[in-house]
Amino acid sequence: MGASGFAQAAALAGYLARLGVSDVYASPLMAAVSPHGYDVTDPTRVNPALGSAEDFVAWSDRLRELGLGLIVDVVPNHMGIRQGNAWWDEVLENGPASPYARYFDIDFAPLKPELHGRVLLPLLGDQYGRVLERGELRLEREGGAFFCRYHERALPLDPCSYVPLLEEAAARLDRELEPAHVELQSILTALRNLPPRRTADEAKRPERQREKEVVKGRLARLLGECPALEGALEAALAEHNGTPGDPASFDRLDALLLQQAYRLAYWRVAAEEINYRRFFDVNELAAIRVEEPEVFAAAHAWLREQVRAGRVRGVRVDHPDGLYDPAGYFQALQGLAQREEGPGAGLYVVAEKIVAPEEALPADWAIHGTTGYEFLNAATGLLVDGANARALTDAYHRFTGEKPRYGEAVYQAKRLILQSSLASELQVLAHRLARLSERHRHYRDFTLGSLTEALREAIAAFGVYRTYVRPDTLRPDEHDREAVELAVRAARRRNPTAEASVFEFLRRLLLLETPELGEEARAFVLKFQQLTGPVMAKGLEDTAFYRYNRLVALNEVGGEPARFGTSLEAFHRQNQSRAARFPHTMISTSTHDTKRSEDVRARLAVLSELPEEWRRAVFAWARHNKAKKAAVEGEAAPGRNDEYLFYQTLLGVWPLRPDPQLPERLVAYMTKAAKEAKVHTSWVAPNAAYDQALELFVRAVLDDARFLALLEPLRRKVAAYGMLNSLTQTVLKYASPGVPDLYQGNEAWDFSLVDPDNRRPVDFARLEALLGGLEGRHPGVGLARELLAGWPDGRVKLWVTRQALQHRRANPGVYLEGAYRPLEADGPAAAHAVAFAREAGGARLVAVAPRLWVRLSAGADAPALGAEPWYGTRLELPEGRYHHLFTGEVFTVNATIELSELLANFPVAMLHLEAAP
Repeated sequence: MGASGFAQAAALAGYLARLGVSDVYASPLMAAVSPHGYDVTDPTRVNPALGSAEDFVAWSDRLRELGLGLIVDVVPNHMGIRQGNAWWDEVLENGPASPYARYFDIDFAPLKPELHGRVLLPLLGDQYGRVLERGELRLEREGGAFFCRYHERALPLDPCSYVPLLEEAAARLDRELEPAHVELQSILTALRNLPPRRTADEAKRPERQREKEVVKGRLARLLGECPALEGALEAALAEHNGTPGDPASFDRLDALLLQQAYRLAYWRVAAEEINYRRFFDVNELAAIRVEEPEVFAAAHAWLREQVRAGRVRGVRVDHPDGLYDPAGYFQALQGLAQREEGPGAGLYVVAEKIVAPEEALPADWAIHGTTGYEFLNAATGLLVDGANARALTDAYHRFTGEKPRYGEAVYQAKRLILQSSLASELQVLAHRLARLSERHRHYRDFTLGSLTEALREAIAAFGVYRTYVRPDTLRPDEHDREAVELAVRAARRRNPTAEASVFEFLRRLLLLETPELGEEARAFVLKFQQLTGPVMAKGLEDTAFYRYNRLVALNEVGGEPARFGTSLEAFHRQNQSRAARFPHTMISTSTHDTKRSEDVRARLAVLSELPEEWRRAVFAWARHNKAKKAAVEGEAAPGRNDEYLFYQTLLGVWPLRPDPQLPERLVAYMTKAAKEAKVHTSWVAPNAAYDQALELFVRAVLDDARFLALLEPLRRKVAAYGMLNSLTQTVLKYASPGVPDLYQGNEAWDFSLVDPDNRRPVDFARLEALLGGLEGRHPGVGLARELLAGWPDGRVKLWVTRQALQHRRANPGVYLEGAYRPLEADGPAAAHAVAFAREAGGARLVAVAPRLWVRLSAGADAPALGAEPWYGTRLELPEGRYHHLFTGEVFTVNATIELSELLANFPVAMLHLEAAP
């Protein structure tokens, strides 16, 4: 649903139903900081930015009225803490004494003694002393509570620290105001007797919680009744707030801030000293401990209510790899659907889990599957010509002047992350490992340095996101054992001079083979698992994917850019496995997280079939644009690798209709790509000169009419073949086993890049108008040819999508439960035909989608459509009379069908069995 509100979503429901969707899949709907909703601040209520609770119910009722379900995104790993999070504010006010302290994954006994019992808040834009003395930290009051204001952030003060402020106000107050004086002194006495936040007496904590609120209420009433006291208190606050230019005037504010349950710090400090677990390296997203039943119940309060009311049919779980015990979480999640009167029907659950090529989902996860990146990458790979891997690699190496290896790029990127943005997490884990080693004489002599390096190397070498040892696991399963063995072996191989026994100690520990170290060893493993995932995500997806640019169609979430293409056999195997094991898993081609939309990837895959043409073009473009570069630190900027990415991006994203925002979109994307790569510039250490040179280069290239003329021949060719790739990809998604995920706007052409580009508002009015123009028109050869001839308007993709979705809705059994049967083609173009049947209870659906269109068209500038490229190629097909969903044609088949007949009028086919022999 993106940033739309409930009312807008309700208005769109009719269009979605007419399109043929079964369920609306929405980003998080609970109160959050950002419009996208992934930084939830209050999981007990709907996001007021989207509408009221009544608006949500009205939308839900509208969906049910149309027969549509609702699937919502949930974020169990973390919460937004920038503003509006009452739980977090409670922790900042009361530290370990807060009842919500255990909700967050905070280490109140960190390595740095000064942080014991406190939370490091790395939110300052400069060093603390400078920020303080510039007057950017200000004390403020609201009612009977005090805060430290830093720009838009209001940080609560420990009520115990109110005392000096109130004492100073009392000293300024006229003694003749006796009743006010008496009440104020009583309030001060209550504050002085308030149990401290570090009290070890658990029984005292509820007392503190209760009494502090009583005191705040009393103070608010007193201030409301006594304007003189209010004025005196404002004067005391002003005195504490200091005067810029007079450093000594800030001493009292500094002393007061040192009394708080948090320590304000420069944002750069986070990499080494932060003491709460985050989502990756985002300081404003604090991890929560949903493994605790109390936290789970609170974090899912609203969701539980909606599930049991029948308003939510399923959930997509964001970032389950960050959880302490994913399997336990999924089991608890299914409990949301259990009603008091008895078991419910179960909850549809998919996990945003990246599954490596040789990896399998843990068997004990109570889910229906993943969000479908495995399918996405297999489908993209089918469109890539694996025979041209060497030629594309040579072109990339020659252009950049470097010979990067993908595996090495990933390893170096992960090491960089462990040395920079996640260095603090590594150090905490290393110290925990050191404490373990001290407990046994065989391991006692390992130094902290050697243990840290072993950890760093093993994590950098990890081939999967994480392992899944549970709190009650006795022995890791086969997949986890293999992942650990391979990682430690690779780490040892890379460090031949390191002490081998350190790696052996780590290996045994991760495999739970150190019973002599007790339960602390298991606790270490559980924490280790929560670090490898973020390191992989930041190192692979957010760094290496922007460094290794051989063919960026392959640089997708869950992808393996070193694998150049997917064989037809591998694609069929994956579909067969999914049909057997996870028939209801999601399968996607575009999401809010993809690096490029499905249509951009479909275009870029064309380059794999044009290695020589691409090589000649990209070198010619570089020569033409050489003068547009600037010298930065003695080198031409942008660098050749960034430039190579830019030219691919131009071909992939070039709009079919004029887009005045294109320059801004490309500048924003290339800036983000360069910073994510962390080679010439980065978010943490920006290189302003390089950033400016890159922006000026992009703008100059787009303003150069001569360059655009040079671009046009290949651009036009890639667009035409990319259109056919997109139609192939669309048919494969809607016919393959699984539940297809249609990301907003992708029912027609969408040439978007990574967020925020792919989260721009969708022109649903235009899409609805296009759909309206197609409704009432029956499938026919004339319509099919019309749509294909006018393909730039997007109706052809919309038609394929609509016809497929309508057929799925009318025949759910064949798609959701049907067997998967690969179909073989025979003849000169057999390698170009992807074909399979779905069968259930006498019903049959056949999908035929061509691949490698350039080779099929003998490299022509325009694709060879119609019967000609298929002469002599036939498809084995069970007997029967079949109806073509896109053209309306009917084919009577007796064992085989000529593809020249089947694909004569439309480039892809979905056939419905009307009658069997």
